[in-house]
Amino acid sequence: MKISLATVGFAVPLIAGLVLAFIGHPVVQAPPQPVTASAPAGSLSAAAAPPATSGFVLNSVSVELPTSDTAFPGGAKADAITANCLSCHSAGMVLTQPDLSKAAWTGIVEKMIHAYKAPVAETDVAAIVDYLQETKGAK
Repeated sequence: MKISLATVGFAVPLIAGLVLAFIGHPVVQAPPQPVTASAPAGSLSAAAAPPATSGFVLNSVSVELPTSDTAFPGGAKADAITANCLSCHSAGMVLTQPDLSKAAWTGIVEKMIHAYKAPVAETDVAAIVDYLQETKGAK
């Protein structure tokens, strides 16, 4: 028995249609609406919000990130840590860490680079560790 291309072209969509008819169309249920205690005047309440038809709800979220006006003290000695570490940490956060040994600071800087993929210039690692040891080194 030879199967022609026309037979395959007819059979495949027919079988696919039968399978889909057997499985049925997925039912999309609207997610439960959040319950709010009270809505501010002039805003949409949960009851007045339009029903979700796409199966999910997008909620706006406001996040306030901490700010710091603290700078690393030390003038030019702080250039390497300022250039490399302030993209992720505030100076205030770093300066409130406990006093650690040079080996501990080296380990922390290496962890930031390798585990967290911090964009630290390899040429600045020694200067950063020296600054941390001088500023926050164990006495």
